Amino acid sequence: MKIQGVKERIIETASDLFYNQGYNQTGINQIIAEAGVAKASMYQHFRSKEDIAVAYLQERHINWMGDLKSFVSNEKINSDKIIKSFDYLQTWLSEVDYRGCGFQNIICDLPKDHQKIKDQVVLHKNDVKELVLSLLHEEKNPVELCNELLVLLEGAIILSQIQRNDWPIIAAKNAAKKLLS
Repeated sequence: MKIQGVKERIIETASDLFYNQGYNQTGINQIIAEAGVAKASMYQHFRSKEDIAVAYLQERHINWMGDLKSFVSNEKINSDKIIKSFDYLQTWLSEVDYRGCGFQNIICDLPKDHQKIKDQVVLHKNDVKELVLSLLHEEKNPVELCNELLVLLEGAIILSQIQRNDWPIIAAKNAAKKLLS
C-alpha cells in the first residue's frame, strides 16, 4: 500500500470534512490537525482553504463522472443510459446516507467572493449537461430535452437529500421515461 503524501492527505481530509460538515464549518486548523500535517507543509501545497476546496471538487468531479459513466456503460441505447443514471443516483445517494451532491452542498455554503470554487461547480454541472446532451443527439429538440432531464436529475438529488429517501429519484426516473418515450 502506497503511503499518502502531504498533499493527498490534505485533500482527502478536507474532502471528507467539506462534504460531511460543510465548507464554512470547516476551518484550516481542523484540516491541518485531522490530516496530521504541519501548517507550513499545508501552505507549501495550498495557498488557501479555497484552493483546497478547488482540489477537492476537481477530484470529486473526476471520480463522480467516472463512476456514473461506468455505471451506465452496459446499456446499449442512449435513452437507457439516461434512465440508468437515475439508478446510479439511487445507489450513490443511499451509500452516502443521502448527504447529497458535494457540488450542490458547497455552492449553497459559499461566500460570494469564492469564484474559483463557483467555477468548479459550474464546470461539473456543465460536464453533466454535456454528457446528457451527447446521449440525446438523435432526439428532436435535444437541448430542450437535456435541460428538462437535468432539472429532473438535479432536483432528484436535492429532494432526496432533504427527504432522506429515494422516492424523489424514483419519481424523477418515471418522469424521465415519459420525456424519452
